[in-house]
Amino acid sequence: MNITVIGCGKSGFAAAKLAVDRGYKVHLTESRDIDKYQNEYEELKSIGVACEFGINSYKYLDNCDMVICSPGIARDNKFIRESEKRNIPVISEIEFAFRHTNGKVVSVTGTNGKTTTTALINYILRSAGNKSVACGNIGYAFSEAVLNNDDDTIYVVEASSYQLDRISTFKPDVALILNISPDHLEYHKSMENYICAKWKTSSLQNENNLLILNADDKTILENSFKTSAKIGYFSSNPVGWGIYTKGNEIFFKTADKEELLMVTEQLGLPGIHNIYNSMAAALAARFLEVTNEDIRDSLISFRGVEHRLEYVRTLAEVDFVNDSKATNINATWFALSSYKKPLIWIAGGRAKGNDYSELDLFVKNNVKAIICIGEESENIFNHFCSNVRCIKASTLHEAVINSIECAERGDLVLFSPACKSFDMFMNFEQRGDEFKSIVMDL
Repeated sequence: MNITVIGCGKSGFAAAKLAVDRGYKVHLTESRDIDKYQNEYEELKSIGVACEFGINSYKYLDNCDMVICSPGIARDNKFIRESEKRNIPVISEIEFAFRHTNGKVVSVTGTNGKTTTTALINYILRSAGNKSVACGNIGYAFSEAVLNNDDDTIYVVEASSYQLDRISTFKPDVALILNISPDHLEYHKSMENYICAKWKTSSLQNENNLLILNADDKTILENSFKTSAKIGYFSSNPVGWGIYTKGNEIFFKTADKEELLMVTEQLGLPGIHNIYNSMAAALAARFLEVTNEDIRDSLISFRGVEHRLEYVRTLAEVDFVNDSKATNINATWFALSSYKKPLIWIAGGRAKGNDYSELDLFVKNNVKAIICIGEESENIFNHFCSNVRCIKASTLHEAVINSIECAERGDLVLFSPACKSFDMFMNFEQRGDEFKSIVMDL
């Protein structure tokens, strides 16, 4: 079989290597220049992958049996449209990886909380003695994980809407939809399409599988699709089957039994949203036969993931927290709600149509100053400046210095951009690393 991979990022690169390992003839096409992918090119060339850079030429569709599409390649990309015109199947990288493993799969999707919940499920499973790996959109491609592990592995896959958009056999043993709010609409073109992509995670599940839903998310409940899976819920109110909070206690609930798991104050992660993430992860682990004791111990000891409410350091009794992964309003809403300390908030980047009024209440109650950066600097400044001290900074380094000048003992400097990183950085990881480096050098 002849396979063409479009895109040489982590997912495309890993898919090409897995395809070669499974005996396919592989071509890879990447529209960006080779300068960014020299190391990848050398490795692919060494295993016999024919590559082109700087163009997506149709020659790689001649005698092609399948196209593997990297996440984020636009639906109306000319190469993709030509593939479809020629009736060549186009699948996502997670679909391709799924076809080449018999290991159990947990799929975690949602607008926010995916990375934390994926990492937390993996942490619980590994702490309980299971062989598992966190992969997918979390940074370690599913194809790479399949290539390096065997069928005894449980794959905990962070699945973005991009990746779910082109699946056809992907059937996770456990699927989670954490929440749904507007995001990636430039790709999906409509909220309806975005919601449909999220629900695809359960489209092929059967009665032996579990679908975990947020019972408190209005969009999920109002846009439910048909599934054959068993459904479990997580909620701040009692549910028929699943996990929920009652006061400060967390309970598992089955048809005939209610069990106390722990109290919320024991959770290792701060914030209301992390109570939800922890409940969702706990329910997934329980379905995979992890004991309540092991689940509780893991929820107490887990300290989070890089770039998501990541504690950096305390300097002169001022805490610094890196939340660079907050690339939209909803993620920053959760961040601002997670702390009781007075906040110096660093925000900004690239955005389209951000409605900052959703953050007004938190800013009014808990934010002492806002440092505005990036392309959205002016919009953020104009929206909040009448109610709170706002400062515009031209660089992230300048923003950190400004935050120190605003902060007093007992305050917390929160870098939660509410915007994408592409105006100043390659990705949110580079942005977060830069913030941490600046803070550690103070």
